[in-house]
Amino acid sequence: MNYTFCAQTDPGQLRENNEDSVAFDDATNVAVLADGMGGYNAGEIASGMATAFIKSELARWLSEAGEHANAGQIRRAIEICVDNANRSIFNASTANPQYSGMGTTLVVGVFQEARLMLGHIGDSRCYRLRGTELLQITKDHSLLQEQMDAGLLTPEQAALSPNKNLVTRAMGVESDVMLDLNEHHVEAGDIYLMCSDGLSDMMGDAAIARILQNGASLEKMAADLVSAANENGGRDNITVLLTRAASAPERRGLISRLLGK
Repeated sequence: MNYTFCAQTDPGQLRENNEDSVAFDDATNVAVLADGMGGYNAGEIASGMATAFIKSELARWLSEAGEHANAGQIRRAIEICVDNANRSIFNASTANPQYSGMGTTLVVGVFQEARLMLGHIGDSRCYRLRGTELLQITKDHSLLQEQMDAGLLTPEQAALSPNKNLVTRAMGVESDVMLDLNEHHVEAGDIYLMCSDGLSDMMGDAAIARILQNGASLEKMAADLVSAANENGGRDNITVLLTRAASAPERRGLISRLLGK
């Protein structure tokens, strides 16, 4: 399986600074997105630390482990990298008064062959478009999600709630954090969208699906998603990270290559 990545981030219409951060590594198929929170510029610090640390450490480990690292080893590597990043953010927060209380959401994925190992913390999301079906494959760690799970709110009521930004889990807030980590089967043609809530709060699933189904390049899709979120109000920073899976070409034998077949 071959993977292609594209990321775009935008401050939105109402924010002067951008507390989102995004990173990916083509060589090891690592993708990371974070949405920071905290006073002053602390949110930017937290999200930047998360993406830079996790991308660097995971890519280094995967480069050393090679293509044959199994699912259990990749899972453990992600857990260790996220735990170390969480402690770094927490320590920076407690050591520097201007960073007190900072934290960040997280979505992190490692694509390997026909497998995605996907972890997340908070309300940044990952969607998968397969054919014409768009599916949210992460579940928000948020007050709204807990209220919906308890039957206190319908999805329609949740969409209008003023409590959209209240997360129940975030990196860097405590010395330990719980990471939801799941394995997903990947099929050729799949498109994966990681995003901050600046996109998902401004666009419904149907609108997102229409853009991902239009057959455009990943760059055009990313730009269209950001543009649509801004047109719908752009009340927060908007960040998207798109990944497209495609079948790897079969390797031809030496004789076939020499004969031009």
